[in-house]
Amino acid sequence: MRFVPDGRRYAGLLFAAAPVATVLATPIAGAAFVLAGAATLHFFRDPPRSPPPSGVVSPADGRVSVVREEDDRLRVGVFMNVTDVHVNRAPIAGTVREVEHVPGAHGPAFSKDSDRNERVHLRIDAAEEAAGPAGALDGTEVELTQIAGAFARRIHPWVEPGATVERGDRVGHIAFGSRADVLFPSVVDRSDLEVSTGDTVRASESVLATVESATDETA
Repeated sequence: MRFVPDGRRYAGLLFAAAPVATVLATPIAGAAFVLAGAATLHFFRDPPRSPPPSGVVSPADGRVSVVREEDDRLRVGVFMNVTDVHVNRAPIAGTVREVEHVPGAHGPAFSKDSDRNERVHLRIDAAEEAAGPAGALDGTEVELTQIAGAFARRIHPWVEPGATVERGDRVGHIAFGSRADVLFPSVVDRSDLEVSTGDTVRASESVLATVESATDETA
């Protein structure tokens, strides 16, 4: 099993403290550190994923908590609880044009007030192959937003402007409960969506939307 680097470091500290706690306190205390280390590794797990042949894929594991229109664009948000994998993945293939950090609050990521939370916007210009032969998404922008939650104090984007990503590539990580949104270009409408509020999705494997001709090649 692959793990996020920060997870290995945090878990290593907890495992190292276990024998010390056993000697200085009790075996129960040592066992508690071992369990805490195992739980940390589980939280920071990074399992492999295989994108389907076509469609705009979910950037996160979790539950669809937001489906709404913003001007002429659709937003779909996926809420990640503490038991979900928190590695975020690219919804489409393309080039990262901008990575913008916006400071803010740390309210619950599933609440309406989360629109004021700290966030990172990854703006991806869709590649021609991400849009299929008729170019439905080619040249448009798909925005992935990583939103901090009540306990998520660190957002870690793993890509920089100019980076080329394939659909389903790892692009970042958020710790301890948060949300990942996809803001679609105006060519995507509700009839293209494959999910609705309350649906459970998996990063890189669940299709959020199927736009005619938006069938990029699997990386």
